[in-house]
Amino acid sequence: METDLNNIRACIDGDNEAYRRLVQKYETQIARLMWRFTRDRTECERLVQDVFVGAYLSLKSYRGQGPFLHWLKRIGTRTGYRFWKEQDKTRQVLQLEDFDTIEKSKQEEFDSAKAAEILHYLFARLPRADRLVLTLMYFEECSSEEIARRTGWSRVAVKMRVSRARKKLKNIAEKEKLQEKLEWMH
Repeated sequence: METDLNNIRACIDGDNEAYRRLVQKYETQIARLMWRFTRDRTECERLVQDVFVGAYLSLKSYRGQGPFLHWLKRIGTRTGYRFWKEQDKTRQVLQLEDFDTIEKSKQEEFDSAKAAEILHYLFARLPRADRLVLTLMYFEECSSEEIARRTGWSRVAVKMRVSRARKKLKNIAEKEKLQEKLEWMH
């Protein structure tokens, strides 16, 4: 953490090489987070850049009270959420026949990349706040306390949103008659 603080101070003082070191150190973790928001590599790269540009412009507001990566992830969460807001205007719809490609084989295996893609599209049918809370809890493995910190919601609100979002996801699966296709997710 001390190295990060030294790089941050150097960057604020005009050392661009110091910020490059921070980007190199955290780029993989931020890219992994942004992949939760989009399955398009080009969009993901753009979102990662948006996170680091936003962080650079806000660097003076970093107080150093927690790890720099946590601060970056909060910026990333907000960036991803804004991206979903933009995407809602032009939401893509997955055709039901695409779910047929996810059948289990004899060995009880499935194409995990295709399964992730389908799950991503299924999540896209949820309201943004529901997508966000489920993504952070189940894919980023954040605690309710961490989700509250990243979103600004209370822990009680996070728990309530998780419960409601899970019910909505189940209702979507039932409405689309997808329960048996999604058995492998339980």
